[in-house]
Amino acid sequence: MSAEILEYLAVRPGMRVVDCTVGSGGHAQAICEKLGPDGELVGIDADADAIERTRERLARKPVILVQGNFREVGTILDKLDRPVADGFLYDLGLSSEQLGASEGRGFSFRSAAPLDMRFDPTVGQPAAALVAELSEQDVARLLWEFGEERWARRIARAIVRERERAPIRTAARFAEVVTQAIPSRARSTRIHPATKSMMALRIAVNGELAALRQSLPQAIRRTTGGGRIVVLSYHSLEDRVTKDAFRDDARPCRCPPLLPTCRCEGRALVRVLTRKPVTPSAAERESNPRSRSAKLRAVERIAED
Repeated sequence: MSAEILEYLAVRPGMRVVDCTVGSGGHAQAICEKLGPDGELVGIDADADAIERTRERLARKPVILVQGNFREVGTILDKLDRPVADGFLYDLGLSSEQLGASEGRGFSFRSAAPLDMRFDPTVGQPAAALVAELSEQDVARLLWEFGEERWARRIARAIVRERERAPIRTAARFAEVVTQAIPSRARSTRIHPATKSMMALRIAVNGELAALRQSLPQAIRRTTGGGRIVVLSYHSLEDRVTKDAFRDDARPCRCPPLLPTCRCEGRALVRVLTRKPVTPSAAERESNPRSRSAKLRAVERIAED
């Protein structure tokens, strides 16, 4: 949805845009072409490999690249002495490049690599540790809350039984255990049966939803008047977090419900540009099946008086 991203970001020459999930630089390259020599793009990604791919792709472009988590976008911008920007972009989820280069981290169903799934392997615990240590109840809760997996309890029981027999060390083995736990009649023919469970595990390991909840308010408050924030999500939970964050800052009063009087000065911070999420065209869904679940939401920062 590159065209829609550029449209809603309203990129113009001379702007400063922050790509909070720069990945391998696909969207960043398109943005840079519109920014011109006087513009600037700040690219952030937790994946060091993605940063290096983007560095090669955008050589000689007006780009600053930072390895880091977008949950700390405010701190990152302050360290760069760039406290505000004219636009922010979030393209959430797992990139095609990460799937293709996942032999070391186990993002793919077929990967014989260790079940790691961390965007930044230096932070936190690998997915295999969660699979090995969580109780059956907690595994089921994780699969349901982060993957909305209908068969979460059944899969959790199968994981516990299997790990008692032998550790689940690889992504391929995890996907196999999940698939076998789902009744054959209920296995999807459109997507891999382990898709929701793999996604849930990845979201949990990387704290993706919590990071998004922390990051969006920072981006909104650091956007210049008339600037835009665009979020492209691929999962209903990510879309819900985005919708809630945008809705909250579009209200005239943002004080907690129990506060007796308004203390936020009664003015909205943003104007919602997408009452309903923008979805891919039929042509894009056909040419790029991975885009079928994409939803784009955007807001515009209201200028202060």
